[in-house]
Amino acid sequence: MQLESPMRMIGLLAAVFGLIAIVVAGSLQISDTDMRRIFVGLLSAASLISMSASPLCIISLVIRTKSVEFMPFYLSLSTFLMSTCFFMYGLFNDDVFIYVPNGIGTVLGIVQLALYFYYDNRPRQDSAEPLIEA
Repeated sequence: MQLESPMRMIGLLAAVFGLIAIVVAGSLQISDTDMRRIFVGLLSAASLISMSASPLCIISLVIRTKSVEFMPFYLSLSTFLMSTCFFMYGLFNDDVFIYVPNGIGTVLGIVQLALYFYYDNRPRQDSAEPLIEA
């Protein structure tokens, strides 16, 4: 049992490096540099949007329990601040692959913070249903 977790993490790390290698090898096959820039930019934008939206997966749990104990405040705050800074950086440099996904990340960060402040001081409602469904 103790060996299962490190082996799983090594497997996930190998999968991430494999995916990066596939993206690098695939992008190097594109000879047109403008098309290569668009390809890598779209992949980067998609991964950045999914990273910014991942804390929102807990929204249903927060709304159902009316508690933010499962949504860390500093993660929401740092997502908002990082996305806002890079949104402004992308605007100043006129780079659509930076300001579009980070603009979406800024909006998602605002949603997370609004949800946090809305449910922060409310008493937790205990529910009979399990929090994590198998």
